[in-house]
Amino acid sequence: MELTQLEYFLEVARMEHLTKAAESLSVTQPALSHSISKLEAELGVPLFERKGRNLQINRYGTMFAKRVEAILKEVERGKQEIEEYANPDSGVIHLSYLNILGVDFIPHLIREYQQANPKISFMLTQGDKGLILGQIETGDSDLMITSERPVDDSYDWLSILSLPLYLIVSSQHPLADRESISLKEITGEPFVGLKKNCSLKDSLLARVHHMNFTLVSTYDAEDLPTVAGFVSAGLGLSVLPKTAGLELKGLRWIKIEDKGWVWEVGLHYKKNRFLSPAAQKFVSYIKEKYT
Repeated sequence: MELTQLEYFLEVARMEHLTKAAESLSVTQPALSHSISKLEAELGVPLFERKGRNLQINRYGTMFAKRVEAILKEVERGKQEIEEYANPDSGVIHLSYLNILGVDFIPHLIREYQQANPKISFMLTQGDKGLILGQIETGDSDLMITSERPVDDSYDWLSILSLPLYLIVSSQHPLADRESISLKEITGEPFVGLKKNCSLKDSLLARVHHMNFTLVSTYDAEDLPTVAGFVSAGLGLSVLPKTAGLELKGLRWIKIEDKGWVWEVGLHYKKNRFLSPAAQKFVSYIKEKYT
């Protein structure tokens, strides 16, 4: 049973005349007659009483027409809903982002975008790198804003921000009065690290390995605010970007003298996956604003 068959059936039921219905549908009369006969054969009952080219819908046809009309209305509503959902001026954008970005960056980005595009709405998911990457992989999110570049070429990446990383210590730490430091100087110091689900961890490890020195991880925290909290309490030192939500009382932020210690944030999305016009327009906005 095909959607076209149902549309043809309703038109014949409305006009009760094959030739007139065929003209209305812009199909040949034999093709329309064959479609109706095929539908009746599939249902196992006649839907019309035939009098030459004139037809009269019977009780089976009347019963079926009520259901078909409801089905086609739902299909039309579905088409309209998808069109509205994807509309570049009034659609919905599914966006995932790292937890820490929800404190300041994401709210301001959305506010600015909606000021220029007031009918656009966002469906938001925030979490650690594993959760938001999973949202992209399954197609539950169109776009992801994260701090880790894609590991393969099936993704596109647009750089948005590049912020310096700082060594953070408690205000009581012997290094608290330093304005800048080379990280080789902290070899052997107790270090508050991150668990694998935090995107900053791999970046830190790669830089440390490149500089050929070792960090002694005393604690591994779930997220960046927890790292800041442990350092503020004097339980070690760490490296963090200076962003909203991390500037806790009792912390000292020391510039890192070594090159390359930056925290990059970017837009991450699948190259060959369909992006709705609404999502495409948002990507274009990011390109114009940040690149």
